[in-house]
Amino acid sequence: MPGHIRIGTCSWTDPSLIQAGTFYPPAARTAEARLTYYASQFNVVEVDSSYYAMPSRRNATLWVERTPDDFVFDVKAFRLFTGHPTQPKALPPDIRSSLPAAAAQKNLYYEDVPTELLQRLWASFEDALLPLDSAGKLGVVLLQFPPWFNPGVSQMDHILSCKQFLEGHKLAVEFRNNLWLSERNREATLTFLRQNGLAFVCVDEPQGFRSSVPPLAESTADIAVVRFHGRKSQAWEANCTSASDRFDYYYDTEELKPWAAHIKDFAPTLFDVHVLFNTNNGDQAVVNARMMARLLE
Repeated sequence: MPGHIRIGTCSWTDPSLIQAGTFYPPAARTAEARLTYYASQFNVVEVDSSYYAMPSRRNATLWVERTPDDFVFDVKAFRLFTGHPTQPKALPPDIRSSLPAAAAQKNLYYEDVPTELLQRLWASFEDALLPLDSAGKLGVVLLQFPPWFNPGVSQMDHILSCKQFLEGHKLAVEFRNNLWLSERNREATLTFLRQNGLAFVCVDEPQGFRSSVPPLAESTADIAVVRFHGRKSQAWEANCTSASDRFDYYYDTEELKPWAAHIKDFAPTLFDVHVLFNTNNGDQAVVNARMMARLLE
């Protein structure tokens, strides 16, 4: 069966999108109205808030109720799980209060958290996915690893550990370190992902940096994910750059045409192809997504 191409954005609640006033109709003033309208325009969205704070089952239940049956949510994994520094206040109160005193006073990394608390965090995260999964509306869980996550056996073991905690869900892996896709490591990386049923996240982003992954169109699972971060090179690795500045980019048609061809090539052999725009200054993501939709008609 030919794959279903899904096009959407990374978040539907970004403040600058709401403030732009060019996407949501004036009557869409509530969270419910905005998601309902968004889902009338696109058939997939990425939940980015779950990266910054643990998601909740209650919110996921509301998302299910407010979207059509064929709508899906990709959910970004909580930042602690993928090796990003995490402030203790981002943890659920019961887990935060159980931290060792020394750990509670600083940014946490995965290895700082006792095993029993990590297991509780994973269980809480998976519990929040349950309403989406039960309704057939969970797309992929996105594991986005940081620039300092270098290729190696221990790193691959960590990815497999994440897979074990999220057994039964489709996982997609995005690297922010170009060594994973260097000429020396590329085949080993893609083979590792294929052998473990993990989707490689294809990216379009500024090139020439350590955190720049080349724009490869590769499928390593039965679902493909393509994320567009824009091409604003001067802000990609700049210090003190906000997300709205780093991902501030309107694509033009010629920039998207090659990707549209790759996406069409993916579709006949895959279950789904998710195309997501992370450009997030004002209405950039929805404008770019609609342009891609026209190219894929």
